[in-house]
Amino acid sequence: MKIHLVDGTYELFRSHFGAPPKKSPDGREVGATLGLVRSLMLLLSSPDVTHVAVAFDHVIESFRNKLYSGYKTGAGVDPNLMAQFPLAEKAVSALGLVVWPMVKFEADDAIATAVARFKKVKSVEQVVICSVDKDLMQMVDGKRVVSWDRRREIVMDEKGVVEKFGVSPKSIPDYLALVGDSADGYPGIKGWGAASTSAVLLRFKHIESIPKDPNKLGLGLARATTLVENLWQNYDDAMLFRELSTLRTDVPLKETFNDLKWVGVYPRLKKLCHKLGDDRIPERVTKWR
Repeated sequence: MKIHLVDGTYELFRSHFGAPPKKSPDGREVGATLGLVRSLMLLLSSPDVTHVAVAFDHVIESFRNKLYSGYKTGAGVDPNLMAQFPLAEKAVSALGLVVWPMVKFEADDAIATAVARFKKVKSVEQVVICSVDKDLMQMVDGKRVVSWDRRREIVMDEKGVVEKFGVSPKSIPDYLALVGDSADGYPGIKGWGAASTSAVLLRFKHIESIPKDPNKLGLGLARATTLVENLWQNYDDAMLFRELSTLRTDVPLKETFNDLKWVGVYPRLKKLCHKLGDDRIPERVTKWR
């Protein structure tokens, strides 16, 4: 048995930029929401998709914005997309799926918490994280917890994470702290590019284990000296960036494993789709509650 944990924020953004725009009869832009519903219906059509939850950033900001003023916000996001988040959550709930709308935490934190909790369930063969977010790579565990890029049909297990980033999943927060993550708004540490960071963390795993002696880094002395100097001059920033990139696994999710079982679509989806101007979607539903 598998659990599929969907990054609803990513899926909604993907639909916004990938699906055609569409106005509802009352004039609202609803194309991203309809695209998301169609995407999730396709997911649910697979016989091995039985237990599902979808996490959203109900607001873009989180507790991390208090830790670092430059952390990502909703600034610059298309208002037509921002306005669809509550609507998308309502539509996904009508599909009969568990919805986690995050306010204090982020969608990634909800998914990380669910991974940590449900991978321990004996009947769970695999936890599938439906997202391409780099932060979520830290939750990949062997072949038991994998990341699935649904658009490109790429499944990444722990070996895949190492091949892509050069470090194990447990070192991903350290990797992102040093390299930086423009999507989340923090710059990393000067000089620490992907290649250098991977080479160093492959040996030392975590930032605090990186030696101050550049001769021990296993790189050219001049390059290693610059890296060590930049790191220790900005050590507090590096540790802050790692805190930003480390996902929380203590989000108070109330659902049990059994609550995630999908048993069909609620009849209210028909009314909602009619309001959105697409009566064809309910016609494709094969399992109603």
